Amino acid sequence: MAKLWNKGKDVSKFVEKYLSDIQADQHLVPYECKASSAHAKMLHKIGVLTKDELSNILKVLKEIEGLDSQNQFVLQPSDEDVHTKVENYLIDKLGETGKKIHTYRSRNDQLLVNQLLYNKDKLKETKLQLISLAKTLLSFAKKYEKVPMPGYTHLQKAMLSSVGLWASSFVEALLDNLKVLENAYELNDQCPLGSGASYGIPEKIDREFVAKELGFSKVQNNVLYCQNSRTQFASITVNALAQIMVVLSRICQDIIIFSTSEFGYLSLSDEVSTGSSIMPQKRNADIAELVKGKASVVIAQDFLIKNVSVGLHSGYVKESQVVKEATLQAFDITLASLEVMVEQIKGLIVNEKKCIDSCTPELFAADEAYELVKKGVPFRDAYKKVGQNLDKLKERDPIKELEKRLKNKSFYLKSLSQVEKEL
Repeated sequence: MAKLWNKGKDVSKFVEKYLSDIQADQHLVPYECKASSAHAKMLHKIGVLTKDELSNILKVLKEIEGLDSQNQFVLQPSDEDVHTKVENYLIDKLGETGKKIHTYRSRNDQLLVNQLLYNKDKLKETKLQLISLAKTLLSFAKKYEKVPMPGYTHLQKAMLSSVGLWASSFVEALLDNLKVLENAYELNDQCPLGSGASYGIPEKIDREFVAKELGFSKVQNNVLYCQNSRTQFASITVNALAQIMVVLSRICQDIIIFSTSEFGYLSLSDEVSTGSSIMPQKRNADIAELVKGKASVVIAQDFLIKNVSVGLHSGYVKESQVVKEATLQAFDITLASLEVMVEQIKGLIVNEKKCIDSCTPELFAADEAYELVKKGVPFRDAYKKVGQNLDKLKERDPIKELEKRLKNKSFYLKSLSQVEKEL
């Protein structure tokens, strides 16, 4: 297969294989076709392509999309990349007309626009999955809002909490993650096509037309920054995914701890737990453990992109190829993790009696001190008095104490129903 840069000589098969990132490019076939269609329409608009030539190019690009959707447009190492594969297919089908598609563009701005189109789609998908998980957690929180349980600091019993407070805390974390996703989307929503090989096209082209055709909100202005922004946009995008995975890992860590026999606040249904090949009693939190592990992978991809970005000179550099691979993997992991977390939350069983019985008197030590404060005792003296008489703390009804906190808005200023409206 002829390389787009081939001028009569080619690299060795070994070098060809090493330079290729065909597996990553396979994901980008639809975006290559979409971007090529917009570019072809622009070429027709400025007089490079006739109406018939444009019609034929658009027809073949649609054909490629159809083949790709049926897994019949498979890239091989000899294809070099998605740009070469698609252009060679156009040339095979259309001859001289196919050779015109690369007029006024470079593989450099092609790969940029493909990645940004992909990122936009995946960020939208991530947003929907994140909202789905947030809604699932909120439904769980509302169901168990009035079930008290111990709250912990330093993994030691601290003060009264509730299952609802625990679960809804992650809802608000995900809502904050949503803002970060939206920021990443805004940055990706700029069209770089027409920037060429980083230094523009020395002819009058219509970049605004292409941007509008591709659904971008704006054109990326400085043609050199188009290329320089590649790693920056990727870093911000993958960092947004890493932030989500950090939240998921914290949910998972709590699920692992709270579902142990030592705590027993939660149990895992058969649908979301696995067993042991030797121990019949085992009910393992494999989902939670694997999500935690995969969080580290996404964080590593974020670090990889930042590390690659350090000290790069202006213009295209081959190092940025690994950024594409890292971004695709980060999206795959994050989307799969969000989806499986929905199932995991649905599969959680709350052991209400265990939660209530575990609300032992020391959880209310601060309450005792505040009661003395109401009687005029300075807080420091009240703190010391209670601290010296912990063995005399009286039993309290955790359900009534929880009701008091909910009434006083001690747990949330907004009700869970109000939070639900934000979703």
